[in-house]
Amino acid sequence: MTIKYAIATTLLATAMATGAQADAIERHPIPDSDFPILQAVTLSDVNLTYLSGTVPLADDDGEFGDTEAQTISVLERIEGNLERLDLDMSDVVKMTVFLVPTEETGRIDFSGFMDGYTTFFGTEDQPNLPTRSVVGVADLANPEWLVEIEVVAATER
Repeated sequence: MTIKYAIATTLLATAMATGAQADAIERHPIPDSDFPILQAVTLSDVNLTYLSGTVPLADDDGEFGDTEAQTISVLERIEGNLERLDLDMSDVVKMTVFLVPTEETGRIDFSGFMDGYTTFFGTEDQPNLPTRSVVGVADLANPEWLVEIEVVAATER
């Protein structure tokens, strides 16, 4: 038996005997900040679910709308996809967002994205926040899309 194995076995036995157990999903907020994302998430003994990039649906008039409207559309679709997997938005621990610059400004509409995002995350009904990256890209598969989002959800085993 190696020393590392013996130490690990002893620590595991001690933890089990004392009932010590870390949270399976530990969320670490950004210190001294109210920005609605996490600095980090620590996961142990969890099930991970990776959702492919999700894009907006057109409205009844065939329009996709601005960045805020597209963000809401995408997050509603993600919410539905999670529900079909017996998950919900509070299980999201990582989000990657791809934003296309608007024709009007030539820049990504981060404010419009945040307006849509904050209707789903950091609310009284759903306070859990994910870690998140927002990336500006030249374009997406459909030239009318301004937003694509992929998420990772985690649940305790």
